[in-house]
Amino acid sequence: MKIITVVGARPQFIKAVVLSAMFRKICGVQERLLHTGQHFDDNMSDVFFRELGIPAPHWNLGVNGGAHGAMTGAQLQGIEDILMQERPDVVLVYGDTNSTLAGALAAAKLHIPVAHVEAGLRSFNRRMPEEVNRVLTDHMSRWLFAPTQAAVRNLEREGIAGPDVHQVGDVMFDAALHFAEVARGRSERPLVLEQLSGRPFVLATVHRAENTESAECLQAIVQALSGLANDINVVWPVHPRTRGALAKLDLDVTATKGLHCTEPLGYLDMIEMEQAAQLVVTDSGGVQKEAFFFGKPCVTLRDETEWVELVEAGWNRLAPPSSAKALLKAFRAALGTSGQPIEPYGRGDAGRRIADILQGSRV
Repeated sequence: MKIITVVGARPQFIKAVVLSAMFRKICGVQERLLHTGQHFDDNMSDVFFRELGIPAPHWNLGVNGGAHGAMTGAQLQGIEDILMQERPDVVLVYGDTNSTLAGALAAAKLHIPVAHVEAGLRSFNRRMPEEVNRVLTDHMSRWLFAPTQAAVRNLEREGIAGPDVHQVGDVMFDAALHFAEVARGRSERPLVLEQLSGRPFVLATVHRAENTESAECLQAIVQALSGLANDINVVWPVHPRTRGALAKLDLDVTATKGLHCTEPLGYLDMIEMEQAAQLVVTDSGGVQKEAFFFGKPCVTLRDETEWVELVEAGWNRLAPPSSAKALLKAFRAALGTSGQPIEPYGRGDAGRRIADILQGSRV
């Protein structure tokens, strides 16, 4: 079986670690990675391949930046060229990025079966580009690997059911379990963690377009994090998109005492920071789950989340950035809390289950 896996963004590199390792153990399965280049700088891309032992991509399209349509179209053209040359048995995609949609669409038009890892997730907000990407990808896929029962129910409501829908658990849980041990065994620690010298802190990440492209939302987030920094240290690894948006609005986040802005962190540094934090504030789908994996309360800077079970169990609370005052109140209320004991993401064996299913399938 010849598999081409399409990746392009930081969360997909983490997920690929798990499955790529499984594929390497299976005789007769050949996987090649196609990197679209959607995330391209060292802190957002190269560091993951170095740290996590991901095989170097066979192709890198170098497509990044620009409007969604232009980016997706350029990725689609590049992926299609490679698929026409290689003719794989399966194209595997992860999650909900432009790279996900481009990979699935290129494969579907060439009648190559698509496997979608993280199928069935829904925010029910079609204004989010990620929602459009994941819905379309699901409807083009042959194999749908759903992380939770809620995701399976979402697919059923859209008429997608049958033997090729599999509830397998979450590959990010697999990765978190493994690399938490790796991070703890390292001699080096994140520099900002050393600088804090054991003082408690909140970890924050902000990158989604609806927060960074809205001046009102980004200003509310900055004001709320600055206010929180009066109570407790706040560590904010700043995404390149967010850094550009802050500069455009002339928002200086470096002068606030207690607010520690850093470059984006590698995955090992990030999960070590998540394990040490008192609270996680984020608009990232993956970071919401990682907070839960490590038993940390989370505030999500959005109106909705795909991970509804974490809200229902009390681990996560939604706080749309409508006002700095409301955000700060949510941050303070979440500190020191915990949720109900739940196990919605499997037992850490999602990668093995997906690999076994694909190996046993006829293509």
